[in-house]
Amino acid sequence: MTSTAAPLNQIEQWVYEYGDALYRYAMSRLQNTVVAEDIVQETFLAALKSGGRFTGRASAQTWLIGILKHKIIDYIRKASRERPVTEIEVDDVLAETLFDSKGQWRVGPQEWQVNPEKILEQKEFLAVLNHCLEKLPERLRDAFSLRELDDQKTEEICKVLDITPTNLWVLLHRARLRLQHCLTENWFATPEGRG
Repeated sequence: MTSTAAPLNQIEQWVYEYGDALYRYAMSRLQNTVVAEDIVQETFLAALKSGGRFTGRASAQTWLIGILKHKIIDYIRKASRERPVTEIEVDDVLAETLFDSKGQWRVGPQEWQVNPEKILEQKEFLAVLNHCLEKLPERLRDAFSLRELDDQKTEEICKVLDITPTNLWVLLHRARLRLQHCLTENWFATPEGRG
């Protein structure tokens, strides 16, 4: 009987080399230290069990992040089924502040006079973005992270969150509104964000 498990010393090396990167990735998606730690541990356990399937065509880090992505999606799928529907909140106050009764902007969003690619390279912006993501209700954060950070398709996100495409559109709309509002207040309206 042949084993498909990875050698223990290989996993130890991967933990040492990639553990921090996997943890940061999990935190950026989940915003919960305990859950992120657990999911990274599950990732390494899965790698240990299936390490014989690692062919080296991609880097070990890429392979581990692929496993981590699946673990995160499984966690979000399970958590969304356990979360009560009443947790989906309607942002009436924010919507009323931003839009009139016809759905038109009361005051349009500020033009961001910066190159988005340049901003994403700035650690300060990423810290503010993570702060804004943390402030989102879990369901909005999950929908936004799956779509924009993990580049999942609508059908997959709907399966994971157990919602319809219309519900997903509403969640993404609300998440983007809140993120825009938070980023405008915490980055673009500050001296650091104007650079």
